[in-house]
Amino acid sequence: MSLSRRQVRLRREYLYRRSLEGREREVYEKKRKVAEALAAGKPIPTELRDEEAELRRLDELDPSRGGPLNRAPGALDDEYARSLTGERQAKVCVSTSRDPSSRLKQFAKELKHMLPNSTRVNRGNARVSALVEATRRGEFTDLILVHETRGQPDGLVVCHLPLGPTTYFTLENCVLRHDVDTPPKYSSDIAPHLIFHDFDETKPLARRLKTVLTCLFPVPKSEGHERLCTFYNAEDRISFRHHAASREGKEVELKELGPRFEMRPYMIKLGTLDQADADVEWVLRPYMNSAKKVI
Repeated sequence: MSLSRRQVRLRREYLYRRSLEGREREVYEKKRKVAEALAAGKPIPTELRDEEAELRRLDELDPSRGGPLNRAPGALDDEYARSLTGERQAKVCVSTSRDPSSRLKQFAKELKHMLPNSTRVNRGNARVSALVEATRRGEFTDLILVHETRGQPDGLVVCHLPLGPTTYFTLENCVLRHDVDTPPKYSSDIAPHLIFHDFDETKPLARRLKTVLTCLFPVPKSEGHERLCTFYNAEDRISFRHHAASREGKEVELKELGPRFEMRPYMIKLGTLDQADADVEWVLRPYMNSAKKVI
């Protein structure tokens, strides 16, 4: 099933805005270098000397008027702008690959129970394009698909709707809730408090992944956190843990609720799951395994 003409038009407009943002960011970096050189009393970088006059004209270098150091373009992801500002509440659809095993079905159920305001849908023989179109009509904000190999969950895909992006993760060491020793009961209607540990905010990929994961959950209340969801980054592998918190005086007791697993991102596409020709924003290459941390 092809996208409707309206969705094609919206997608084209979005990609155009992204291309403009890329050009604006390039100009912004040039203006930033000129401003830093002037502030430090250093010579203008050689590669920018021919463009200095034009850059001065394009931007107000006076700090009292904003200055290039205070106005970075694209500071807010366009796709997630409404979700981050609270205008659009998270509404997640959870589904599986075709012909899922009982363990994968149980894993999908536990994800649904963990995510407030989420719905689990039996995939059946539905194609990906039909599933994406159905969730888009249902005004879902995200679609989560989980995959398996020999009965073990090993893949998770997060597709943001209606225009993307789509983020792909591998899963390892998946432990389901009923495998945890005597997990306590909890209410899935209460939004959990999110903890992101060791996500380097100076790296674009870390900020991107944090936004993708944050927007799967509604905004929690400022007090009375009964659930904690922790995303712990270690060597570009994200460990997920789910706990219930109870306070007794000054002490806080944590009890694991499950599920728990490790996830590693390997690709981000600037489109929805049914768009095979969507542009790739980031992909993990084999030679990157020995490179510096990217998250």
